Amino acid sequence: MAGWLVRYNWRSMTLVEQIQQDITAAMKARDEQRLSALRMVKAALKNREIEKMAPLDEKESQAVLATLIKQRKESVEQFTKGGRQEMADKEAAEIVLIETYLPKAAGEAEIVAGVKAVIAEMGSPTMKDMGSVMKNAMARFSGAGMRVDGKIVSEAVKRELAGK
Repeated sequence: MAGWLVRYNWRSMTLVEQIQQDITAAMKARDEQRLSALRMVKAALKNREIEKMAPLDEKESQAVLATLIKQRKESVEQFTKGGRQEMADKEAAEIVLIETYLPKAAGEAEIVAGVKAVIAEMGSPTMKDMGSVMKNAMARFSGAGMRVDGKIVSEAVKRELAGK
């Protein structure tokens, strides 16, 4: 009876449940690289849950994954500078895997359009207002459920404010 309840549960799977299911699939497929990356993601989520001393909601889980992606991007940069291309490729593959569990990242055109909209809403901010423009832009993107790279948003804000 319990199996029937689990199988026909209509709520959507949480991120942790989805990752656990994918770990099982990777084990069955004997996909060592994928399995290793998924275990690392699951451990990061579990560690954050332990720090918080409560289950993570979807936003918090996504924040952990975004941090993992940021770390991987920095590692790719360092490995490439150090001439360790095989390590950089491994990290890049992990980035692709982790991104599958996150909402689609906004493209540069979407980011620029969002930044322009925020600047228009604020009137005519100057370079001194960059902090508040950044805050409003990031809030706008997260409110729309979009994932953005803060560095790209920052560059777009600088470009737009420099043009004023």
